[in-house]
Amino acid sequence: MQNNRFSLLCAVLVATLLPLRISAQAAHEFRDHPDIPKEWPREPVRSRHGMVATDESLASQAGVEILKRGGNAVDAAVATAFALAVVEPAAGNIGGGGFMLVRLSDGKSAFFDYREMAPGQATREMYIKPDGKLDNEASTIGYRSVAVPGTVAGLALALQTYGKLKLSEVMQPAIRYAEQGIPVSEKLAREFQNERPELQRFSMSSRVFLNDGNMYRVGDTLRQPELAATLKRIAKSGPDEFYKGQTAQMLASGYGGPRWTHHTRRPSALSA
Repeated sequence: MQNNRFSLLCAVLVATLLPLRISAQAAHEFRDHPDIPKEWPREPVRSRHGMVATDESLASQAGVEILKRGGNAVDAAVATAFALAVVEPAAGNIGGGGFMLVRLSDGKSAFFDYREMAPGQATREMYIKPDGKLDNEASTIGYRSVAVPGTVAGLALALQTYGKLKLSEVMQPAIRYAEQGIPVSEKLAREFQNERPELQRFSMSSRVFLNDGNMYRVGDTLRQPELAATLKRIAKSGPDEFYKGQTAQMLASGYGGPRWTHHTRRPSALSA
């Protein structure tokens, strides 16, 4: 990756739909696990020019694609993050938030905080039952459990600050995956099956992730046209579309009111 001035460490923490179960291990050892694809390397991998690493090969390929187009590491990281929103619904979605740590070639670093925030009209009573006791489910399942996502705003800010390419360019791989579909892996099929009791409680999640009860099998194609349309709107109009435009209005309407749109997420950035 010639003329690339950036090296990047990006840690993204996002709201999850499905739990990830990964055993801890020491840094110096490798242990096989059912969730680790057989095609993954079992030894350290090195590269002279650039590298993209995720737990989904299609997301990594999206980052590499952007590097080959002349993008820098931040361009690739943003492209990869949006791609994860499509290929890893368990954790990579645009409905969450995260952090990004960027280290420049001159040794300077920058940190982006775009974690989720409570909606502007959120109240303590949202999670209290009529009898005064805590509703344990309200903060984890359903509309009341959703915070204002920071991912879209944070990724756009990182790209604007340190990227070379336009948002519309780096989002193309994610849009393509959502529109054309991705093959359902053994891991993804298992996650859908494991989370079926919760996902089937809502018509939208049941239709998208459970195929209306006709469970996806390994090798099937998962297409997400609504997500593709959302990504296209963001790519065309920027993050404000997600927080104030058509997407925001659709979400607020689905949630039964304007609470969600009353707090636009503004990520913060620190440099050192």
